[in-house]
Amino acid sequence: MAPVTRFLRSTSVRLALGYAAIFVLSSSLLVVLVWWRTVGYLEQETDAVILADAQAIGDRLHDFGLPGAIETINQRIAAPSDEYAIYFLGDPTLAHIAGNLKAWPIELGHAPGWHEIELEHNGNLHATRILYVRLSNGFNLLVGRDIQDRVNIRRQVLSSLGWGAAAALLLAIMGGFLVRRSVLARVDAINRTASAIVRGDLSQRVPVRGSSDEFDQLARTINGMLQQIGVLIEGVRNASNAVAHDLRTPLAELRGRLEGLLLTRPPSETTFRELEDAVASLDRLIEVFNALLRLAEIDSGARLAGFSTVQLGRVVNEVAGFYEAVAEEKGVALTTSATAGIAVTGDPFLLAQAIGNLVDNAVKFSPPRTSVTLKLERDSEHASVTVSDQGPGIPDSEKGRVTERFYRGNASSDASGIGLGLSVAAAVARLHGGSLTLTDGNPGLIARLIFPAVERMSDPAPSPEHIETPTRS
Repeated sequence: MAPVTRFLRSTSVRLALGYAAIFVLSSSLLVVLVWWRTVGYLEQETDAVILADAQAIGDRLHDFGLPGAIETINQRIAAPSDEYAIYFLGDPTLAHIAGNLKAWPIELGHAPGWHEIELEHNGNLHATRILYVRLSNGFNLLVGRDIQDRVNIRRQVLSSLGWGAAAALLLAIMGGFLVRRSVLARVDAINRTASAIVRGDLSQRVPVRGSSDEFDQLARTINGMLQQIGVLIEGVRNASNAVAHDLRTPLAELRGRLEGLLLTRPPSETTFRELEDAVASLDRLIEVFNALLRLAEIDSGARLAGFSTVQLGRVVNEVAGFYEAVAEEKGVALTTSATAGIAVTGDPFLLAQAIGNLVDNAVKFSPPRTSVTLKLERDSEHASVTVSDQGPGIPDSEKGRVTERFYRGNASSDASGIGLGLSVAAAVARLHGGSLTLTDGNPGLIARLIFPAVERMSDPAPSPEHIETPTRS
């Protein structure tokens, strides 16, 4: 887990710095956008005033000659609102004729158009926006505005933007590392739990803070997985013990029987009877292994790929038809009630296996002249298959264990079977997203398989050839 932790630490550092950079960049873009919109508006206003003045002076020169242009310039200079206005009217040699600018600015050059230069004002150089226009008869006109205040504001904004970006970067980095610290604390808790589990302590669980955030959801998922792993490991341990216990006796008996045949060399008739008994014992062992393989296949989810929409009423009717003869032979009345149009998503053979195991147990443990009821119902979201009998039932102390592999309660100690019927039924229910519940029938037992239902469908006639022989339990 150490490389994973190092990777997460380096990744969290990069994420913290990346989030900081994104935060600073987005903040800077926002400020620049506001500044650009504001300054752009001010520049447009300034340029519009300068352009209007230049147009007015040019028109006066055209209509009233040089005196009209000079009069207009003097009026503009005298106006209180134009204290930052700059005017210069020069002859073709750039000599001064009118205006508050006494000489042609050397740095301006001789190119008409917009210019930004620095001019002396009250002993200081001020930024100035100037429009140079060539008028008729060779006259040269400069109209401008002092924009030093705007330049100072720009410098202040840029300086504030720089300091703000630095502060935002620092705060973003601090916030990123705080988030990193919090995230790594949760990751370290998961890492410690995983390390303890790797060392063999399966009782460890990831701590949950109760905040219902993503880490809590991940912790609950991991804890649920660990709980299921513990159940599976305990099931494997119990199954191994049960297999060793259940197989040792029949194998020892089989060996003793065959060894006796070798030693005593009995007549042919006796030998054949013993061989028949040996084959029956081997069939029972093969049945155990087949049931275990079927359980392993169900638990692994290998049958999920073959899931389809199954008409559950059809499966129930097929199971009932398969067990009618068995129940009649024992003197048990098997009645079936299946609501039409109930469908689930699943494997029809596994569903028949689970339902058949419940019916097989009910018939097997029911006394003669009693009844077994097989019923299919549906509510708004679930389909339920209920098998009720009038047998001895299952004590409350054993209900939690009867779905364990090879577990055989007191009531079933004298009955045939291998103790895997209810295990298979419960495993099939889990595979289909459902459950198996066992309740008292007073008398008897009520076993109920519950599955998520899908939309209602038409229920065709049953086809008994599709039934799969259930495991005798």
